[in-house]
Amino acid sequence: MTLKIGIIGCGGIGTKKHLPALAQVEGVEIVAFCDLIIERAIEAKEQFGTQDAQVYVDYREMLAEVELDIVHVCTPNDTHAELSIAAMEADNHVMCEKPMAKTAEEARAMVEVSKRTGKKLTIGYQNRFRQDSQFLHTAVSNGDLGNIYFAKAHAIRRRAVPTWGVFLDADAQGGGPLIDIGTHALDLTLWMMNNYKPKYVVGNTYRELGENRNSANAWGPWDPEKFTVEDSAFGFVVMENGATIFLESSWALNTLDVKEAKTTLMGSKAGADMDNGLRINGEEYGTLFDKQIVLDPGGVDFFDGSAYDPELLEAQSWIDAIVNDTDPVVKPEEALVVTEILEAIYQSAETGKPVYLGQ
Repeated sequence: MTLKIGIIGCGGIGTKKHLPALAQVEGVEIVAFCDLIIERAIEAKEQFGTQDAQVYVDYREMLAEVELDIVHVCTPNDTHAELSIAAMEADNHVMCEKPMAKTAEEARAMVEVSKRTGKKLTIGYQNRFRQDSQFLHTAVSNGDLGNIYFAKAHAIRRRAVPTWGVFLDADAQGGGPLIDIGTHALDLTLWMMNNYKPKYVVGNTYRELGENRNSANAWGPWDPEKFTVEDSAFGFVVMENGATIFLESSWALNTLDVKEAKTTLMGSKAGADMDNGLRINGEEYGTLFDKQIVLDPGGVDFFDGSAYDPELLEAQSWIDAIVNDTDPVVKPEEALVVTEILEAIYQSAETGKPVYLGQ
């Protein structure tokens, strides 16, 4: 059986992540391409589509005219819920890019529709599929770290503000680095802890550098007039079982301690971090130990080991879940909790008060 895939949004995330990965997965065909800029859809079709693939500027027409099994949603945050829900209502499984939605209310609606229609829904948190993430998750699942009661979720850039698309647009995105890259760090941390029951959240946002002109930046200076989101956000999350998480996120921060999509875990038996590769620390026989995990096999001249591609593993795992009718690695209920916590941090920053969840 060949699964037919349509994609909505043929910009960078679609053509640099989703489509190249899907093109390597057996048993699928990419037969429909939709983008508000028709030239982008045509270009994506020519590179990744079947010979008779269709292109559209209106997703409604695509869903009505093309027989699909799966839809990938790769658009700005404020359209994630609308497009994902429409695709599921049209009898398609959906892979939606992160974050799940602009608001928790929209994310909850996505979960409800997935359950009602029986269509699978997953969110693009590809960092779960990194080699270090997979190893650490296995170690945690086996109880090597014990009870994880304190964790840090890291998403810190020194100067890397995305200046293209709608990243700086608060209305389209719902926020800045917190909802953009903080979402990856938080998802990774919650997944490691296997803890999706937050009790309350305290947080704050800052726009201390966004007003600067002619700033050093990975993608060239940003325009302060268009920079309508925070440049940094920090949150403290208390879980129902008493565990605590510190989340740090920034596109521009005066720090040399740069780390993105990483987690630090502290448990009753051992701890782990991703600061310099993957390290596990603890105590054994009355002595402290630090263990560096070697993930690259190496050791042979002219051969560095097989490539480990998180995006391809994400795509293959997603297709396997559909073929075998199993849960996707990233469950929508888990992604919903990420969105709820991010929204609570923004709310706490606005009100200056803790935000209680699950009540």
